[in-house]
Order: sequence, then structure tokens, then C-alpha cells
Amino acid sequence: MSTTSEGSGDRLLIRGIGQLVTNDPHRQGLLGVVDDAAVIVNDGKIEWVGPERELSEADGRLEIDVEGRAVLPGFVDSHTHLLFAGDRSDEFGRRLRGESYEEIMGAGGGIMATVAATRAATADDLYAMSVDRLNRMVDSGTTTVEIKSGYGLEVSTERRLLEVADHLGRDLVIDVTPTFLGAHVVPTEYQSRRDDYIDLIESEMLPVCAPLAQFCDVFCDDGVFTLDEARRVIAAGKRHGLTSRLHANQSAGSGGAGLAAEVGAASADHLDHVSPGEISAMAAAGTAAVLLPGVSLSMRLPFPDPAALLDAGVTVAIATDANPGTSFVLTMPFVVALACLEMRMSVEQAVWSATRGGALSLQLADRGWIGSGALADLVVLEADSYLHLPYRPDSDLVSSVIKRGTRVGVPS
Repeated sequence: MSTTSEGSGDRLLIRGIGQLVTNDPHRQGLLGVVDDAAVIVNDGKIEWVGPERELSEADGRLEIDVEGRAVLPGFVDSHTHLLFAGDRSDEFGRRLRGESYEEIMGAGGGIMATVAATRAATADDLYAMSVDRLNRMVDSGTTTVEIKSGYGLEVSTERRLLEVADHLGRDLVIDVTPTFLGAHVVPTEYQSRRDDYIDLIESEMLPVCAPLAQFCDVFCDDGVFTLDEARRVIAAGKRHGLTSRLHANQSAGSGGAGLAAEVGAASADHLDHVSPGEISAMAAAGTAAVLLPGVSLSMRLPFPDPAALLDAGVTVAIATDANPGTSFVLTMPFVVALACLEMRMSVEQAVWSATRGGALSLQLADRGWIGSGALADLVVLEADSYLHLPYRPDSDLVSSVIKRGTRVGVPS
């Protein structure tokens, strides 16, 4: 991916915007759309937004004319397992031939297959693989991504994954939010002594991993970690200054969403099975819901229903869940299309959830919207309206991406 210096450190005027999605709650409608708009960027942040007719002379030293295209905030992909080695396409084919996920795991597949490959990979290997994936994400409009550990399940590899995530965040144009997920599954070698594995997380993993993470995640669901086990990990993460997130209620109504609300977690993710009581608790606690339609597509399962969450006032985000086993999806425009076509979200709800909703679920107040003081993270579509995202789900609709006021991925 090439990166220009256009706009970097300078006052930049973006004009000729046919339709600008601001997500500004002070503007009309969920998306706060401004037609025939312009944006002024100063030192990587939004300085001014409004109709182009209101511009005075020389409002920007550098100019980009997008020639009537639609512009929206950069996508915030708030749930990924991007750091992994190995390939599980054979497992995918076996599922399509009728084998269950449990049968595949029993034969050595599933998460532990990725764990084995990831443990064997060097940091350089993991970095190189991840650069390619992240460049694909940026080209598709993602400007901030959450990346979890969780394919190490031992002290050294979990630390290595977070070190690679840190390097990626410093080296690439995309912003990386790192999450510790040592409690992804109980590894094979600890199956008969689960308490020992949680002791390892508390006493050895978190002390070396927490300084490199912002969140502590736990997979709290049937067959993974129980509510009591998840509480232990969450409490240990909090002692190390990490905010909680939870994989919750993917396989069944396991109570994980309720636990997320109880502990004040930033988000509960998956939520394929969530009760009205849990939804009310999440709304009261301010816990966001991160829905992952790529998993439902890849696993041929019913899609999560966002209607009750939205009706209750829960902040809803949508994300790729990019991982090698159950959702090898990297592009947020495709997730927006799935949310509309399969989860029955309106286009406005899906676009908001892929941008502002994702940012709020990561507690990032400065992105996912376009207004004075926000980061200048923008996506220019090869279309005149955001409606084209689900309308043309097989199209590459991203014309260009502007990250902190710098246009990236521009052809030379």
C-alpha cells in the first residue's frame, strides 16, 4: 500500500462531497447527512464541517475534490482475531460436507489447530501475515481495528501476539486497539486441570501481557469458560488496569451478556442468544453489543437479531470477527451488506454501527463521526450515496481513504 503526504500535518480542504455522513447527533437523522458538503482538516483532526456554499476563501491550503462522491467516517472494526498462523480451509470444507464443529474439534481441529500453528510461528512470520491482512482492511475503509491475542494460550506466545499487535499499530497507518484474550479456550494440556490454567492467566500471563493491552476479553459460553471462571479472569484483568469485554451467548443463553452488564464491560460480543433481561441490563450498564454476521454466514447459522437491542437503546456495533476458522472476513463494507440483507438492519443503522457504534464499543470518543475535534478518518466511496454499500455488495466501492488527514492507498 502506498501512502502520500497529502494533507499530513497541513490544513486540508476536502470539497465536492455529494453526500457526507457525519454521525453527528446534533444534525438531523441518525447519520447526520450533509449534502453538497465540505470538510476542513487541521493537523489530523476535523476543524469544520458544513455545506460547501458556506466556505470562505482560502479555507484550506491543500485541497482534495472528491467530485460528488459520498464520504463517511472510517470504519471501526471492533472485534477481530487477526493475529494467527495456519489455515483451516480443510476444516471449512468438512463443515460444508456435514461434519459438526464439535466433531472437527474432537479430531484436532478448531481453535487448537490455530493455536498449534501460531505457537510455531515467529514474530516476523506473524507480522508479515498480518500486514497483508491489515492492508486489505485499510483498502476497504477500515481506519481503526481491534486485535485480540488468544491463539497462544501460553505465556510466551500470548505476549508475542500482543508485541506484534503493538508493532503493527506503530508501523502502519491503521490504528490498533489491542485486547488480551488468554481466556479464549482452555488449552488441551489443561483440560483436566482448568483451575491451573486460570491460575496461569492470573499469575503469569496478565503481568506480562497487560502492559501491551487495553482490554481483557473472556469467552464466556457453553463449553468454554463458566460464569465463575470468567469473573475470576475479569477481576484479574481489572487489577492490571484492563477494561473488560466478553465473548458472550454465542452458542446458547449462557448468561455471559448478563455478566458483561454486571461487571460494566465495554461490550458483549456475538449475542446470538440473548434474553430480554440481559438486554435491559446491558442498556442500563452502558455495555455495547458487538454483532458478528460473518460468523453466521460462514457457519450457516441463524443471524443475530439486533431489533430488541436497538429498541432498548443498547449501542450496537458490527464487526468482521476476522479469524481463520469461523469468519475469514476482512472487509467492513461486506459486513454492512450482511447486516442489512441478513440481520434486517436499515442501511442507516448498519453504517452507524460499523463506524460510530464500533468506536463507542472500544471507548474511542474521537472517531466514528465527522465533526469539530474528531480524528480526520474518512472513507470516500466510488458512489454518490452510502446506500450503495448494501445495494452493491460485491463491488469494491472504496475510492480512497483519509487517515488522520492523510490520504492513503492512493495509486501512484
